Amino acid sequence: MNALLTLGPLLYHWPTDDWRDFYFRIADEAPVASVCLGEVVCPKRAPFTFPHYEEVIDRLQAAGKEVVLSTPALITDQRDLALVKDAVELGVGLVEANDVAALPLLTGRPHVIGPYINLYNESTLARFAVDGAVRATLPIELPAASIARLAEDEAMEIEVQVFGRWSLAISARCYHARAYGRTKDGCLYACGADRDGLSVETLDDEAFLVVNGVQTQSASYGCLVAELDSLRAFGVRRFRLAPQDVDMVEVAKLFKERLDGRVDSEEATRALAQLSGGIALSNGFFHGREGAEFV
Repeated sequence: MNALLTLGPLLYHWPTDDWRDFYFRIADEAPVASVCLGEVVCPKRAPFTFPHYEEVIDRLQAAGKEVVLSTPALITDQRDLALVKDAVELGVGLVEANDVAALPLLTGRPHVIGPYINLYNESTLARFAVDGAVRATLPIELPAASIARLAEDEAMEIEVQVFGRWSLAISARCYHARAYGRTKDGCLYACGADRDGLSVETLDDEAFLVVNGVQTQSASYGCLVAELDSLRAFGVRRFRLAPQDVDMVEVAKLFKERLDGRVDSEEATRALAQLSGGIALSNGFFHGREGAEFV
């Protein structure tokens, strides 16, 4: 079975030129089949990337990569919903729904169910398939047994995140702005100061969580490189890498080499730990343990 890598949407607020250059390099160098573009965390950020959308899409498609347009994980008003409408009207390819509020605009046309939508059983998967979904990225907290059960359904492609911080929650409040003494409406894009999110530590100075705008993430980088063989045995064909402020081209190459059997899981894990620059790795959810654990 052919295994494919997907690069998920960049979840952080990077300078516009950095955002463009990041995707240019992914187009030219990264062995990924699909690339997700779009503002998932905070719709207020979206206009910054609009000027470069067309050239980034053209560069990715010229490199033979499928472009998927990701939409917000929390839709609270018409401004947020407008981003979904824009993605549909752009007509580039598949649109990824990350909030059920987006689904009425996608029903009847092929689309992707993103990892922020609760998809925990076969009946929900079947319902989404009837409405036109052709691919589903499963929620990050599902253990191996649940992934295996859902992957038995051949009516839809199943994708699993295998690298990058676990996205734990989305809030209507912006704790990132609060941390900088600002309100959500007057945030002045505080999240732009932290390229890999704002670390939250315990009173004992231990890494606990990361705040990214209105999103709460794990402090660790999720890493399922040692679990790829199990996932493929379940029938999972697509594997998602969540962008972090590390060399994502090298991360993608390592996962591709592991999928192709050119490196073993121990060697790949060691290399990914080195690339992660001291950020802990975790795989606890897959093993039915606390998500922050590394089994």
